[in-house]
Amino acid sequence: MTKFILRRLLWMILVMFVVSVITFGLMRAVPGGPFSREKPLPQATLDALNAKYRLDEPLIVQYLVYMGDIVVPRIGPQTVPSADEDYLIEFQLPAIFGENQSFKWVNFGPTYSARGRSVNDIFRENMPVSAQLGVAAFLVAVSIGIPLGVAAALNRNKWQDFGAMGVSIIGVSVPVIISAPVLQYLVGVQWRILPVTGWGTLNHLILPAFTLGFASSALIARLMRASLLQVMNEDYIRTARAKGVAESGVITFHALKNGLLPVVTVLGPLFAALVTGTFVVETVFGVPGIGRYFVTAVQGRDYPVVMGTILLYAGVLVISNLLVDVVYAWLDPRIRFD
Repeated sequence: MTKFILRRLLWMILVMFVVSVITFGLMRAVPGGPFSREKPLPQATLDALNAKYRLDEPLIVQYLVYMGDIVVPRIGPQTVPSADEDYLIEFQLPAIFGENQSFKWVNFGPTYSARGRSVNDIFRENMPVSAQLGVAAFLVAVSIGIPLGVAAALNRNKWQDFGAMGVSIIGVSVPVIISAPVLQYLVGVQWRILPVTGWGTLNHLILPAFTLGFASSALIARLMRASLLQVMNEDYIRTARAKGVAESGVITFHALKNGLLPVVTVLGPLFAALVTGTFVVETVFGVPGIGRYFVTAVQGRDYPVVMGTILLYAGVLVISNLLVDVVYAWLDPRIRFD
């Protein structure tokens, strides 16, 4: 397992490199630039801005400079952070390295749309919000989807099955851009149970987390049902029953673990998508997450915000997939990676 994890970490570096190159190239291929306006800026101002952010240099130089600020650690005197020199990881080193020396790493650069702010500022302020919402939505999706799928599979062609699949069809068919305002109106306006917008308390978290998690739980429920129905027809299940194992034991210790394998495959990318922010839910419920910054950055050609957000999402995604493979080995002892 250790060798497998090390190999995957090396592949992760390659994946992140490919993602960074493709994203960088696609952004530069889109017509317009970060300082394009309906009323064009004076040429002197435009040249000064391009020179300041080094956008007037060859693309390969721009890419190397940008990635160098991210991946190359630095040791230097502690200074007041600015938008151009704001590191995500920074801590003071022991006196052996010199007086007031600090370790600095990961600088995603300044934003073009918000003067005096950096991408790391946005991540520090807004990423925890998206992460809280994403983790809560993930827990909602798992706690609803898996029990619904198990109940449907164990009661095939009964009312429990039809009811569970009916709920999942609603979750799959109705997009969050529709379900979110409906829940806002019913729960927040009509029944006055929860606040409809804002952030800061548990009550503000419940409604957007349920809206986001319910849509994902529908997919989990359908996968869980199909997988468990297939597993229940396997020979080892019939053998366990023939040995006199109680039905609850057959389901819990034999069928459920193997039935979870296809579901776990989906949970990795799902977790990454939820944790890194969802624009629609964050916008409708007024959640100050990172999703809305990403969409605004794409529209405004704010290259550092787009690059930083995509690299962050890609990193969470590859780590989630690595954890999924590790969980595979725990769920099914037949799976070995070494």
